Amino acid sequence: MTDTRRRVKVYTLNEDRQWDDRGTGHVSSGYVERLKGMSLLVRAESDGESGSLLLESKINPNTAYQKQQDTLIVWSEAENYDLALSFQEKAGCDEIWEKICQVQGKDPSVDITQELVDESEEDHFDDMSSPGLELPPCELGRLEELAELVASSLPSPLRREKLALAVENEGYIRKLLELFRQCEDLENADGLHHLYEIVKGIFLLNRTALFEVMFSEECIMDVIGCLEHDPALGASPRKHRDFLTRTARFKEVIPIGDPELRAKIHQTYRVQYIQDMVLPTPSVFEENMLSTLHSFIFFNKVEIVGMLQDDEKFLTDLFAQLTDEATDDDKRHELVNFLKEFCSFSQTLQPQNRDAFFKTLSNMGILPALEVILGMDDVQVRSAATDIFSYLVEYSPSMVREFVMQECQQNDDSLVYLPPCLSQDILLINLIIEHMICDTDPELGGAVQLMGLLRTLVDPENMLATANKTEKTEFLSFFYKHCMHVLSAPLLANTTDEKPSKDDFQTSQLLALILELLTFCVEHHTYHIKNYVINKDILRRVLVLTASRHAFLALCALRFMRRIIGLKDEFYNRYIMRNFLFEPVVKAFLNNGTRYNLMNSAIIEMFEYVRVEDVKSLTAHIVENYWKSLEDVDYVQTFKGLKLRYEQQKERQDNPKLDSMRSILRNHRFRRDARTLDDDEEMWFNTDEDELEEGEAVVPPSDSKAGKTGGGGSEEEDLMDPISKFMERKKLKDSDDKDVLGKSGSLSGRQSPNFKLSFSGSTTKTSMSSPPSSASLHPGSPGSPGSPGSGAKGSPPTSAAAAVTTKGGLVGLVDYPDDDDDEDDEEDVAGESKEENPPVSKKSKLSS
Repeated sequence: MTDTRRRVKVYTLNEDRQWDDRGTGHVSSGYVERLKGMSLLVRAESDGESGSLLLESKINPNTAYQKQQDTLIVWSEAENYDLALSFQEKAGCDEIWEKICQVQGKDPSVDITQELVDESEEDHFDDMSSPGLELPPCELGRLEELAELVASSLPSPLRREKLALAVENEGYIRKLLELFRQCEDLENADGLHHLYEIVKGIFLLNRTALFEVMFSEECIMDVIGCLEHDPALGASPRKHRDFLTRTARFKEVIPIGDPELRAKIHQTYRVQYIQDMVLPTPSVFEENMLSTLHSFIFFNKVEIVGMLQDDEKFLTDLFAQLTDEATDDDKRHELVNFLKEFCSFSQTLQPQNRDAFFKTLSNMGILPALEVILGMDDVQVRSAATDIFSYLVEYSPSMVREFVMQECQQNDDSLVYLPPCLSQDILLINLIIEHMICDTDPELGGAVQLMGLLRTLVDPENMLATANKTEKTEFLSFFYKHCMHVLSAPLLANTTDEKPSKDDFQTSQLLALILELLTFCVEHHTYHIKNYVINKDILRRVLVLTASRHAFLALCALRFMRRIIGLKDEFYNRYIMRNFLFEPVVKAFLNNGTRYNLMNSAIIEMFEYVRVEDVKSLTAHIVENYWKSLEDVDYVQTFKGLKLRYEQQKERQDNPKLDSMRSILRNHRFRRDARTLDDDEEMWFNTDEDELEEGEAVVPPSDSKAGKTGGGGSEEEDLMDPISKFMERKKLKDSDDKDVLGKSGSLSGRQSPNFKLSFSGSTTKTSMSSPPSSASLHPGSPGSPGSPGSGAKGSPPTSAAAAVTTKGGLVGLVDYPDDDDDEDDEEDVAGESKEENPPVSKKSKLSS
């Protein structure tokens, strides 16, 4: 079979019974080895001959294919999975249809290749095996019989198909509409009620060929007339035709030269009206029966947009009249509404066609046109322009950003002799901000929409970065230079005093919107917003709003400050402390009293964050300046916790050596095995005494010097005092930690020769002693009389306390890795030292 290529769009029906566009490509048919049969293949046109496959579907001999509107082929691959090919040319559709019919052995003149037969119904409807269903003659007296036949056929897919074929082949619809006109002339109410049921049933047959007849120019109004006579309404039919012919007027704002396009627009409007207003709301069982009606409207809209987009003269005239100053307001209003509907129709286009559509509008000058429209006084026109602008921002924020930056550059070049504020006020983005600020709606519905658009425009997440330029840097620099002052103007104007100048509901709502956008900027922008907040003193102005009588506005102000604190940026922190910006927060907290509400929780959470994150500068600032106001708050521990943080911080600042001791305890508190030595200690043990240089001390020089002075100097007292306080606090606060510490690994003399910790029994006792003097050192220890480098004779130890031992449950800072011989070894060493100086041992080294 010859492989032919035709341009098509591929659609699939989603769960909501809406058609999803899967892309545009070229269709061909051919034998596919993997599928073992003739198949339809669609390759994406953007990828050329070897493009990616959009569709690969085997032509199943038992699948029912339907040909609709001369350019559509629709079929079901599986249950609840419908596919459609929309051809650009009728010839291409006919050729593929012939190939499908050839595979299935059908006549290409039919519009459906298979009858939808349910196996469970074959036996039930044996008498229906003949092709077609015989309909009663189309006469007034047989309308009731026909209505019963239609109603009985709808539950069965088989009978529905046979009924549809019969109605289609016999031209039955036109005959029914002729009877409708007779019944209206005769005022035959029963006949009109039967016709309502019949026409409604024909809609539920869900067949495109029937819709094409019913929606034709000569038939559609009579079809609507049939649907006016609902039996449930009795003798009071609806007046749908009066509305369509008298009330609804087709306004051709720009003359449409193509009669086919004009007819398609009329047809789509009327069919949409039938779907939305005339047909009763379908039941759960009838909902899927109208899928073809949805598809009919969808494809019509796609076709209308395509035809208008291809008509360059039409679009040129449209934008010329929009921007022409001579155009009167009524005419411009109609043009704007048309453009809005045009853009809404574009949402049915597939992505690449939508790209081409908006690119065409951009080239035609839609953004300058919107600028003119937004400057009008008509609220409805501005509202329509806002909707159009939202379509553009949603489609491509970068396109809008590029336009406003180019516009600014052009204004700078052409208005060099005008004041800067005058050139900035005519920017499109500033017009959007002004309309947000000046929204007259009490609920600020338009302002909320515009704020969302501004948020999208300043969101760095959708900004592009290329090798040559960074959109984020350029646009944010432009925005903060030319637009931010316009956005923050209402905020600055309303916060000149200690309380908001205007505190009515609408003003508060507007300020809340502005604060929401500023909070977004604090979260997502870096130095731009930081410079603006600090230089313009924005936070102080914002905190004035905590005095508002509207709680939502006060909470917005607190949220703004909370986001700033959450950045933990010292530039912000210094700005807050320099200007005492916690003062209005504390004042609002105290004014709120003991009420348990959002204000109370938000303020406490802010202080709790400072405490938990240990923001030192803010902690000190809060305690030093506001402690007296907050010290009585005891239903939460936040403020007492802040005070404790502050005191610990002061201790560390006043006694830097305390930090080193704290780190020692922290490092050794959780040692698993008290006799496991780290690598540094192991190396120290493995060092022979001969490796020590003559006169080298194991303890640090400062400690040796302290030991020589007898340990009574003021320097030692200064050190001991904070350590004693620290240990007492530790003893009271965490007794479990002390047990761990008592069992933890030993500390070497290199680490802390200045003090000794000992714990006895269940009662923990902490004893602090100054570095031992040379007279109290173990015999043979480095630096003591009697050591190999000292040249002096050894002397016996002056007291048992000077020796580091584990006797009686005492655990010294140094714990030897031996098991049971420690005590005996020490006694032997002490006894032998009376007779002679033994060689220096590792234990004697550690005891120092």
